Amino acid sequence: MITRHLVDVHVLLTRRDEILLSLRRSGDEFDARWHLPAGKLEAGEPAALGAVREAREEVGVEIAPADLRLVHTAHVVSPSRDARLGLFFHTERWRGTPENREPDKSYELRWFPLDALPDDLIRYPALGIRGWRTGVSYSDFGWPE
Repeated sequence: MITRHLVDVHVLLTRRDEILLSLRRSGDEFDARWHLPAGKLEAGEPAALGAVREAREEVGVEIAPADLRLVHTAHVVSPSRDARLGLFFHTERWRGTPENREPDKSYELRWFPLDALPDDLIRYPALGIRGWRTGVSYSDFGWPE
């Protein structure tokens, strides 16, 4: 039996010493917890273009693929969700003003100081943010020891 591993793309939009987070509206254990703009890669879609698409769909900004830098990869498993490989892209360059373009999936967007991230930040995006800030390119989470 082949186990499916989804590919997620996450976008770390930063300005000065702040990062943009989304308060998820999901109806599950992640409801009302903070996350990065992110989503699943679509079939046949290159990862950088998927990150560009997710940023446009979720927060309404336009990013040139060349302005994205892959900063972290996380391989995550959980008993309640499909296994996934998360690709975290960072940029400080985009066009437009971030706004909540998916109010059915997000209560709000908010800028947070990098040194004062919210306590209710979901562990998965926290791995990517920490990896980016420390220069660690890979992490895994949820695997048996």
